[in-house]
Amino acid sequence: MTDWSTLTDACGSAEHVPGLLDRFEADPSGVWSELMDHLCPQLDTAFTASFAALPRLAEIATAAGPETLGLVLLAAGAIASCSPGLSDPDSPLTVFSAPIAVLHELTDRRLSQTAEAEEYVNLLQALLSFEGAEIWDRSLDGLQTGEYEVDCPYCGVNMFVVIGQDDSFCCTDDYALQEVEKSPLQPARVQELAELPQRLFTRAMADGQEGPAHGIRCLFGRAACPDCGSDFSVAERVVAGWIP
Repeated sequence: MTDWSTLTDACGSAEHVPGLLDRFEADPSGVWSELMDHLCPQLDTAFTASFAALPRLAEIATAAGPETLGLVLLAAGAIASCSPGLSDPDSPLTVFSAPIAVLHELTDRRLSQTAEAEEYVNLLQALLSFEGAEIWDRSLDGLQTGEYEVDCPYCGVNMFVVIGQDDSFCCTDDYALQEVEKSPLQPARVQELAELPQRLFTRAMADGQEGPAHGIRCLFGRAACPDCGSDFSVAERVVAGWIP
């Protein structure tokens, strides 16, 4: 039995969290923002109460209907992404391995039923968070926004890496406001994708998500700096700029 009075959330004592979870179960869309404000503000910070809520979130997800399941999984995924990795013996991913397994299975199933690309990418990140995958459980969001901001590893200039269905390129100026010099991205060949990107690409294609699948090839492909012309790995620059 969880003693919530000994745990904390973003506002202090977590004594109120069971009631908050009850309200979330009754109205996920209406209470989602409040739940995240307490348990995972900015979707990048978690507390002792956040991890303790994972078993309850697994129960809520198991009973949720198709119209609300996604919100529950995304809430749990955001919390799991804040956990230390599996190499840490006290990782919440290990401590709460049973509910994490339930959440992973539900997410895996939900992915194949999701048509909307933005939700698909978010759920893909949640799936990775339940697996303990670091960095990419929070760094695929550029596939839905269509943009990553990185710096050149050679000359240091700041660049926009733009991933779109019709046009994928790298530039150094604000492409939304003016005509800019573009350096085309070179999507990775499918057979050259490493283990994780290969799995993500294969999964997206199997689920009929051609947009995210194309984005994965671009993200793990290469580009040339528009200023100095140097070739670089897009994914390596995203990783280099990642802030835990």
